[in-house]
Amino acid sequence: MATKEELQTQADAEIEAAKPLYAQVNNERREFTDAEYAQAKTDLGNSKWDAQQFGYIQARQEAYGSVSDQLDMQYWDNVNSTTTWKDHIAKVKSDNPKPE
Repeated sequence: MATKEELQTQADAEIEAAKPLYAQVNNERREFTDAEYAQAKTDLGNSKWDAQQFGYIQARQEAYGSVSDQLDMQYWDNVNSTTTWKDHIAKVKSDNPKPE
């Protein structure tokens, strides 16, 4: 797992490689100012950090499935004495681990 500083370094390099970047202001296209480049680097660094630290949450939410599907799994587990729901949840968690 990358440190925040490493991710910021990557973001800085990506913005530098993408130059020139442009803004549309009052129907005129102009290149970013130094302050806008600095903000773009900060924003991209923060975005990379958030994705690394919290991306697993969205991945888990998508993989869990709907509440109604989970309740159906729990019902049939109860009826059939199976562990389908518990196994499903454990797999989602192992496939999308929380960063340490």
